[in-house]
Amino acid sequence: MEALKWFTVDFFQALAAGLLVGGTYGLMCVGLGIIFGVMRVVNFAQGDFMMLGMYVTYYLVTFFGIQTLFGPYVGPIVGATLAGPVVFAVGWLVHKFLLARVTGARVISAEAEGHYTQIIMTLGVALVLANGGLILFGSVPLSVRTPLSSESWEVSLIFFNQARTVAFVLAVIAALGLYAFLTRTNLGKALRAAADNPTAAAYVGINVDRCHRLAFALGVGVTAIAGGLIASSQSFQPYIGFDFVIVMYAGVVLGGMGSILGAFWGGLTIGLVQQMSTLILPYQLQNTAIFVVFLLIVFFRPQGMFGRVWERT
Repeated sequence: MEALKWFTVDFFQALAAGLLVGGTYGLMCVGLGIIFGVMRVVNFAQGDFMMLGMYVTYYLVTFFGIQTLFGPYVGPIVGATLAGPVVFAVGWLVHKFLLARVTGARVISAEAEGHYTQIIMTLGVALVLANGGLILFGSVPLSVRTPLSSESWEVSLIFFNQARTVAFVLAVIAALGLYAFLTRTNLGKALRAAADNPTAAAYVGINVDRCHRLAFALGVGVTAIAGGLIASSQSFQPYIGFDFVIVMYAGVVLGGMGSILGAFWGGLTIGLVQQMSTLILPYQLQNTAIFVVFLLIVFFRPQGMFGRVWERT
């Protein structure tokens, strides 16, 4: 009975950790889902924009006085939130001067040919960001120091890490706010129209290229916020983006390509599987469990968990 009791405690502890981690995974997946849903572009640089959000958060907190102004508890949260607009601006410029040449209305009529250059372009951006980060920031792992990461709330023998709990709450709020923006505002409806039928959207006066630029900047900005939240609970270096871009694509495919809410639930599922797998697998095999579940869902439901229910939301 004692062994069963502690197994139950471990089970619910892993479940709680999976939900908290999955919330930030879900937010980063939402960012990637927006880009693919609107632009139909496979952005291999998404993980590196997340890495950029981590460094922006770190420098805002440590060198620009955010932590001094708001304190050690609130400062890192404010820094992660402000990383979104900063990376949004970077994404806007990257799309305007680079990706706009191989995406948008000019390649709609030659969509098959355009995908090759899009893939090469995003891979190039990923390499520039990763290696540029190595030159600018160095290879020493960093983290955003906050007392929240070393403190927990206890509920019936289950411990909730404070940094991850706050990150989960902010991730849910950000995802719901983004969903409301896409479904309730005229600009959000224009983005959805540009995603559903770019040619028809252009005929009714919607600037498809500008919608794509906004979608790309919004997608990388949202993912940067998720990266800033993760930076409070784990260390990072310039090549961390590769580890997370795999998680992002797995989450987006699991939820259903082109679905915003599906992407969030896909990321949440990834977090749950990753943490629950520690009950029976070594820590090093967490990603193996992710891809086993990923392959099973793709095999039995290729459109993803919410591919039909939340199509293009």
